[in-house]
Amino acid sequence: MNSKAVEKAIRAAGSARALAKIQGVSAMAVSHWKIRGIPARHVISIEKATGVPRHELRPDIYPPPQPDERIMCAISA
Repeated sequence: MNSKAVEKAIRAAGSARALAKIQGVSAMAVSHWKIRGIPARHVISIEKATGVPRHELRPDIYPPPQPDERIMCAISA
């Protein structure tokens, strides 16, 4: 659960009510996401609507992208 990411998505949407409308849920549901986390079924659409990356919203199911090893090798050479 990442309440900072939920807050970031709320700010990007304009308000909790606006994010709730985008997701087709109540504003109370969005409020609960701060405590319980965002349900997996909403992550992708929140990412599309707000630009907050899925790995920030649910790092437990979407790990952060790893840098390409080839790029890292070229940088360190």
